[in-house]
Amino acid sequence: MNSLNASDRPLIAVLDYGIGNLRSAQKGLQFVGADARLTSDLKLISDADAVVLPGVGNFGACMTALREAGLESAVHDAIATTRPFLGICVGMQMLFESSEESPGVSGLGVITGEIRWLPADVQKPQMQWNQLKILKQDEMFVGISDNPWMYFVHSLSAVPQLQSVVVANCNYGTDLVAAIRSENIFATQFHPEKSATEGLKILENFVATCGSERASTKA
Repeated sequence: MNSLNASDRPLIAVLDYGIGNLRSAQKGLQFVGADARLTSDLKLISDADAVVLPGVGNFGACMTALREAGLESAVHDAIATTRPFLGICVGMQMLFESSEESPGVSGLGVITGEIRWLPADVQKPQMQWNQLKILKQDEMFVGISDNPWMYFVHSLSAVPQLQSVVVANCNYGTDLVAAIRSENIFATQFHPEKSATEGLKILENFVATCGSERASTKA
């Protein structure tokens, strides 16, 4: 799947704030052709063509670790400069304002809304393959089947104020947000790097977007 020459590979900064299996996202991006580097270096992050924020575990712990690593401003800067940005799992949740999991801990506030517990009548976490319902066509879904299966591990779900940012959902007792898109931000509740061929295709599409952005910047 990796067909790019070394000089053509977009530089993608995978934010290293010390929590979770960050290398799985890095390896997935490398597999589809990116020069993906796990880093907390602000200069490298600033120079990167795109930024990825993975995350697993507790919302509050992840936000605290991100802030202690001095990376909160790097997220805001990357988004403000309109570089492609990808949030994965808790990395998506961190983009919101708050989470019921960690009262009193503020999120990044990039997406208006909050993170809420899954319904009381379903088993938590949802740890399984689940089928997406793609609600809006998006460049991240190019080459993806109509109802692809993706791998989820989560106990909470995003509730954005604006439903217009939701591009895919899944059903687990009720419809849940599976992916969002807001300008240069793309984020998934599922793990594309763990979702076999179609998950890797989503990462490949993200890498292609990074390359297009770099080309337009240099033109």
